[in-house]
Amino acid sequence: MIDTGFDGTLTLPPALFATLGVVWRRRGRALLADGSESLFDSYEAIVGWDGEPRRIAVDEADIDPLVGMSLLHGYELTVQAIEGGTVIIQPLLQR
Repeated sequence: MIDTGFDGTLTLPPALFATLGVVWRRRGRALLADGSESLFDSYEAIVGWDGEPRRIAVDEADIDPLVGMSLLHGYELTVQAIEGGTVIIQPLLQR
């Protein structure tokens, strides 16, 4: 899921971290949309993004995976806001 209110890069559930072999970096604190605070572990991982490897921080949370706005920085996001609608992510600038 894409979370436009999440200013990080990527959030994954705890069960995935053991199988991914990512490196733990720090504990973090986040202010959630409901006003509550959440503590979480943050890891470093290399992901394939737009055909290139990219080193990012990946936060651990017991929720469905979320793509945040930091990962989308420099890209255009187009969403058809209907059930089954298309989501398109494309670079704003050519490399």
